[in-house]
Amino acid sequence: MFKDLIKKSATKSPWLYHINTGSCNGCDIELVACLTPRYDAERFGFKLAGTPRHADIVVVSGPVTSQSRDRLVRTLEQVPEPKCVVTIGSCPQSGNVFKGSYSVEAPVEKFVHVDVAVAGCTPKPEAIMEGLYQAALILQKKREEMYK
Repeated sequence: MFKDLIKKSATKSPWLYHINTGSCNGCDIELVACLTPRYDAERFGFKLAGTPRHADIVVVSGPVTSQSRDRLVRTLEQVPEPKCVVTIGSCPQSGNVFKGSYSVEAPVEKFVHVDVAVAGCTPKPEAIMEGLYQAALILQKKREEMYK
């Protein structure tokens, strides 16, 4: 009975938790633009969560720095299963212009499993919205497998 209730309530609105792992804030600004009335990600059910314990989808921006690596891993451990990890921008995928720096340990895939990667420096809000939509579909499949 409770599994059915959880399954029904969780499919409608995936909550996002954003982690900045050392970015220049360009991707962060574009993610915020997705949540404003112009692009209105909330019409698709996406909402920002204040804590990783309430999140369904984790959005990571920036190359993983030495200082943020442990925080990233600890934060993702707090997100309940099933979860989906989305990286936005080129930095989490390759390090981009920060690659080779003494403090950058990119890519994110070195430390956690990434479900969706949105490329670009910085990606447009439309691309981020498409990535979030793909993540929501992946999350739905994971939930179906989990609640069989």
